[in-house]
Amino acid sequence: MKKSVITLAALAMLAGCSLAPVYERPAQPVAQAWPAGEAYKGVPAAAADAKPVSQILWREYFADDKLRKVIELALANNRDLRVSVLNIEKAKAQYNIDTAALLPKLSANVNQSASRTPSNMTGTGNAAINRQYNGGLVMSSYELDFFGKVRNQSEAGLQSYLGTEEARRTQQITLVSEVANAYLTLIADQQRLKLAQETLKSQQTSYDLSQKRFASGVVAGTDMYDAQTTLESARNDAAVYTAQVALDQNALTLLVGSAVPEELLPAGDLAEVTQLAAIPAGLPSDLLQSRPDVQEAERSLRAANANIGVARAAFFPSISLTASGGSASSTLSGLFKAGSSAWTFAPAINLPIFDGGVNRANLNIAKAQRDISVAQYEKTVQTAFREVTDALATRGTLDERLSSQQALVDAAQKSYTINEARYRKGADSYLNALVSQRALYAAQQGLITTRLAKSSNAVTLYKVLGGGWQPELPQPRG
Repeated sequence: MKKSVITLAALAMLAGCSLAPVYERPAQPVAQAWPAGEAYKGVPAAAADAKPVSQILWREYFADDKLRKVIELALANNRDLRVSVLNIEKAKAQYNIDTAALLPKLSANVNQSASRTPSNMTGTGNAAINRQYNGGLVMSSYELDFFGKVRNQSEAGLQSYLGTEEARRTQQITLVSEVANAYLTLIADQQRLKLAQETLKSQQTSYDLSQKRFASGVVAGTDMYDAQTTLESARNDAAVYTAQVALDQNALTLLVGSAVPEELLPAGDLAEVTQLAAIPAGLPSDLLQSRPDVQEAERSLRAANANIGVARAAFFPSISLTASGGSASSTLSGLFKAGSSAWTFAPAINLPIFDGGVNRANLNIAKAQRDISVAQYEKTVQTAFREVTDALATRGTLDERLSSQQALVDAAQKSYTINEARYRKGADSYLNALVSQRALYAAQQGLITTRLAKSSNAVTLYKVLGGGWQPELPQPRG
């Protein structure tokens, strides 16, 4: 028995070979620095000691207290994020199953076997009953991992498990950015609704004035009808944005996963809720490695690399061991007495000779999957690089766009004020006032859109640069 145990231990120590290729991270198929050009001139240079965005936690990044509380609600209640967390638990359990194959499985059992011999088959002429009792430890079919098959299966399971962790990080970063953008969009549509209502009120006054002048014969009917067109247009916009604000609230509720308390709904200005932390620009392209989706793609590549080792190991012999040790006796009372010890040791070797090309096909599949994973990893890096450069290009021009849009609003306001005053004094027709009023309304709408674009761009940069995240989740409320 001692010799068998020593032999088993020696064979287990010899099991250390791996046929998986040595993993090397593919070279990044993107430039080593962010692009430069006219579109990027407005991007401020990062300070030497600037904290990477991937290390800026979202609670530090979003300064508005209401928005932070809404994000906390979403992290606690969003169903997509909850599925991601459960997928981690599932992958962890699967990894535990894969890892368990590295160790022998032991079980303890006690059993009885009984047989009856009929009287016509015994020498005594009496029927005989024979009983045997066995008890001890059993190790069933433990495969010695000489060629790394089991360990590579475990490695593939580990990388899949870690990949679900990265998927969860991606889901959380995406959720935070989606909630922030939905919150900002709701504010912008509230402002559009307010603008439409103010325009409706102003145009109602102008329309009432033109009606009186038309009734008095001071102006032609065209002035009255021109005033009515702007009035009805403003009325239509007010109805459209009333519905849009409700739709925005519904979208925010879906993201949060529960009703958003009234006190947390926005009721202010875009400038009041987007005092976001400064974002370092000019970061090297290797920052993309901090993005969880890039890391998830690399985990898939590592798993595919390990599966090649599993496929290669199928070409070599496999050795499995079955053993048991304990006691045996013809009576239950004598099962564990001295002299009743018993053991069995049954090693088995399986040498593949002909399988019709199955092992070769499995190896080709594993290699093809590895090549697919390489291409997917490179595409993920390229996509990440493109998303960052797009966001930086937008950021570099937003200040100029916002400045010009504000100047356009100021000029349109002055033009409308002058033309409206001239019309009220009877010095001009309503046509000039109508044209300038429409120009002012369009400019004001454009200003709201540009402010939203600037705020949303800051949120997008948080997401595409792999914004920091907290591993803990608040407890669900209610």
